[in-house]
Amino acid sequence: MEPLHNNVFDCALVFEGGGYRAAYTCAFANVLLEQGIYFDYVCGLSAGASNTVNYLSRDRKRVREAFMTGGAARGLVGLRSLLRGHGYFDADALYEGALRDGTLEFDWDTFSANPARLRIQAFERDTGRTVRFGRDDMTDPMRMIDLVRVSSTLPGMMKPIEVDGRVLMDGGLGTGAGIPVGMAEDDGMERFLFVATRPRGYRKKEPGARDKQMFKAVARDYPYLRKALLTRWERYNAALDHVEELAERGRALVIYPDEMPVENATVNPRKLTAAYEAGHAQYVREMPRVREFLFGAPDAGPRPDDPDEGTGYITLG
Repeated sequence: MEPLHNNVFDCALVFEGGGYRAAYTCAFANVLLEQGIYFDYVCGLSAGASNTVNYLSRDRKRVREAFMTGGAARGLVGLRSLLRGHGYFDADALYEGALRDGTLEFDWDTFSANPARLRIQAFERDTGRTVRFGRDDMTDPMRMIDLVRVSSTLPGMMKPIEVDGRVLMDGGLGTGAGIPVGMAEDDGMERFLFVATRPRGYRKKEPGARDKQMFKAVARDYPYLRKALLTRWERYNAALDHVEELAERGRALVIYPDEMPVENATVNPRKLTAAYEAGHAQYVREMPRVREFLFGAPDAGPRPDDPDEGTGYITLG
């Protein structure tokens, strides 16, 4: 397969996590694909890691279906999965299993032909270190999906697995506490389009006594995990403050959801479908603002009816 072409080179596309709140924000990836807007650097963590690799595969069906729970996925989430002993989310079936049995195919050829850089991250349970992965670490589809899985492994809700001899968990526990912009900054990017899963003005609150007890129970004998859970609220807020400072300086565009109709553990298929449709409608409305930030004017940049799907545009520095 011939290498693909991208057309946004001076700005990172950054996906926040948030479990099934990504049923809303994955629609942004699809609107970009529909519009022929292809970023050359994409990063995310947790559910944002799925959005990252799915967007780079340019498979609009997978982008959407990864966060839908109808059909074959229905029995793999929620109480049905929990009662069978597979956790609230049956990660074995949702990630590796879906690739093996073809329930949710991944276009590895297109993903491999896409020259875009990517970055996702996970949290090392036993050391507290943040571990980051790029394209070179994704040597085959199963390796790729394992890395996406560990980036999304919520403590107490998904079965953790080892990668390279290390137990890795949700990337939102590590550096940035769920705000992935730092990954792009560390890779030298200076402009950012950040797709948030929380409405404007949201900030996490210090956990109460009940939440602290739950965190301690989930972490058990893992002090680094316990500390990450207990301190995440303030680290998240500090990272989000930083992103908003970048936006004030014109270096970031933050796309907040107008509303977020689902939670991270929402698994009702109708609610997730409605969330996707609401997100898609919002992001279509947002495109003039996105185009102005990326290309300098509300009507600038590639168009979906261009013969080359918009390749060859030069973005502003």
